[in-house]
Amino acid sequence: MKKLFLIIGAPGSGKTTDASIIAQNHSDSIVHYSTGDMLREEVASGSELGKTIDGFIAKGALVPLNIIIDTIISAINNAPVDVVLIDGYPRSTEQMTALDDILSNQSDIELVSVIEVRVSQAVAQERILGRAADAKEGEERSDDSMDVFFDRMKIYTDPLEEIQSFYTQKSLLEVISGERTLEEVVEDMQAFIQSKI
Repeated sequence: MKKLFLIIGAPGSGKTTDASIIAQNHSDSIVHYSTGDMLREEVASGSELGKTIDGFIAKGALVPLNIIIDTIISAINNAPVDVVLIDGYPRSTEQMTALDDILSNQSDIELVSVIEVRVSQAVAQERILGRAADAKEGEERSDDSMDVFFDRMKIYTDPLEEIQSFYTQKSLLEVISGERTLEEVVEDMQAFIQSKI
């Protein structure tokens, strides 16, 4: 039985970094996938699917539901260990209900919790635009410009209340403050995940 933890948070909340550190600390029992990374890997492969995905990512738009769901379920099923952390999902109520429908028909994957790494828009903006400035040294991520930040923020916040309410009703939502040091956030999230497995 695979135990799934979804990690949501605004762009710049640190959710990907938090989850990857936890997976590194427990590499024998926990694996982490970022939906963003999974999609970017597909883009980097140069496949037709990758080109399609790239068109959406470059605009800061949501990648179509069927592509995301297939990518996620395949990653969970092929995960080398039983505890799977996926960050950056769900990003819409459609993504949430689609995954819920699939999981309700799967006996081998259990959604244990949805962890929200909560930060204010001001903190998120400072982090993202700082990252864009740092990236100019090396390779710039095309989704880190000011306009795209506000688009991504709106995409995140528009369905957020509905997503929070859905998972709260199922007693699955756990909110962690992402406005502390990286060490504090990781320690908090790690302790919570371990208490559930």
